[in-house]
Amino acid sequence: MGFAQLVIGPAGSGKSTYCSGLYQHCETVGRRIHMVNLDPAAEHFSYPVSTDIRELISLDDVMEELGMGPNGGLIYCMEHLEDNLDDWLDEQLENYLDDDYLVFDCPGQIELFTHVPVLRNFVEYLKRKNFTVCAVYLLDSQFVSDVTKYISGCMASLSAMIQLELPHINILSKMDLVSNKKDVEDYLNPEAQVLLSQLNRQMAPRFHKLNKALAELVDDYNMVNYIPLDLRKESSIQYVLSNIDNCIQYGEDADLKVRDFIPEEDD
Repeated sequence: MGFAQLVIGPAGSGKSTYCSGLYQHCETVGRRIHMVNLDPAAEHFSYPVSTDIRELISLDDVMEELGMGPNGGLIYCMEHLEDNLDDWLDEQLENYLDDDYLVFDCPGQIELFTHVPVLRNFVEYLKRKNFTVCAVYLLDSQFVSDVTKYISGCMASLSAMIQLELPHINILSKMDLVSNKKDVEDYLNPEAQVLLSQLNRQMAPRFHKLNKALAELVDDYNMVNYIPLDLRKESSIQYVLSNIDNCIQYGEDADLKVRDFIPEEDD
């Protein structure tokens, strides 16, 4: 059985930067992981790529040959990947061992993990291949500057969680770029009533019923939990990784390795 992270989130949320920081951390602690690029529009990487979707199809080729725009071209690329799961990807996965740990760096087009079924079918394929998968949803901490933006981020994350039906970890990325961390920390674990009160203060009375429904929805699905990530701190990366490992039960079935010990013979 293998293990995998599916790294998702809006464009610009820091997915590739997270993948790079995660790889460097695992290199430092001597842990082996494999980075897989699922973004056909990617150009540069700050980590070694073990498997690359661009070997199968690239966005530039699709736009040039089919005359598509970037959004339609990206959807076409991902659907092409879906059509080739049993051929191209199956061949790629043969290169990994049963207990290998894969990190999939996904495109940032939000439709792919909210309502287009491509990534959902991709996840089902991984499950059939005996991979245990966790969705890692990144939200730019600079985006969470007030309660309305926070609710918007929660709704997008909730859509992805329902669509993919995976163990789910929410991460506030780019914490190192936040000038006033107190503004963000207030949203790490807020209560529904606090969110409702803040929404009602900012919006007209006719929206109060909608605000109540949104606050209750966030509370019911336990979506008010975000882990802050500061890539400058090894402890922050380790804390995030330990939460993900706990979701997929990584390491629990590892065999205990004991060094052979032969006692010295008595003289």
